[in-house]
Amino acid sequence: MSLKIKVIMNPNSGRQTSRQLVDDLLGHLIDAGELARADINYTRDKNDSFSFARDTSAEEFDLILVVGGDGTVHDVVNGLMDSGSEIPLAIFAGGTVNDFATYIDLPTDPYTFSQMLISRNTIKADLGRVDNRYFLNVLAGGLLADIAYKVPSDSKAIFGRFAYWFEGAIDLPANMKEGIPIIVESEESTFDFEAMMFIISNSKSVGGIRKLLPYAEISDGLLDVLLIPKLGPGEFLPLLGKFLIGDHLSFEKVRYFQTSKVKISTSANQKVRLDLDGEEGPFLPATVECMPKALTLIVPAGYDK
Repeated sequence: MSLKIKVIMNPNSGRQTSRQLVDDLLGHLIDAGELARADINYTRDKNDSFSFARDTSAEEFDLILVVGGDGTVHDVVNGLMDSGSEIPLAIFAGGTVNDFATYIDLPTDPYTFSQMLISRNTIKADLGRVDNRYFLNVLAGGLLADIAYKVPSDSKAIFGRFAYWFEGAIDLPANMKEGIPIIVESEESTFDFEAMMFIISNSKSVGGIRKLLPYAEISDGLLDVLLIPKLGPGEFLPLLGKFLIGDHLSFEKVRYFQTSKVKISTSANQKVRLDLDGEEGPFLPATVECMPKALTLIVPAGYDK
């Protein structure tokens, strides 16, 4: 049966024209005789992606196709969760970094992506939740956590992920001296930690680093927590080197664990804002929990992660 697709597109995301990608994708579906309907919704305001997804009827459409970066995907996921709909979601990455799409090896060319839609192979993916907001890939706090929404859109489009790294390099010297005293509470343990940054993720890939959280799986009912300590003189470069080769968990002060629910609070006077999939999130304290198999996701045939 031919597909009925609701397309939610950020036309300004990434360096390649999203509209051309979608035109090519729909053309392949038409050529294969697999497209019955395609309603294209362009985002203009911040809440458009959320509203378009929330208002999608599973009786009218077979799937939602979101075209954009991690932030657009984040809003669509929250719209789906707000509506309670189980309509399948397909992600055509069109942003700068696209961590989640990279992690699950989603096709990046229109023809291969069209074949994935035709096969309609789905999995049930976990989501993270904090303050009634959901994240598909990552929650972060501390140093560099706000880069995704601080970098201007035109810089992202021109320089790609280098824009993130450049912004981080500007902030690094001033912020490395400051640690965030946090209290971490989970069923597994409770402890204090002087953090430079903390990350809670549902996938291995964060910030363009493919195996930042090496034991993460998107359907295991667990969140992976990585705590990066405040670093002393001479410690930053060695730890950076370990990140680059995927050996950062051997760094003695780094903490890593898995849990279904964790609370992070701070005794610091400053407000610590969280980042959710590259979007501004709430402030600490925050209780973060895994919502097992909450999202129906279209993935390549033979997907085995």
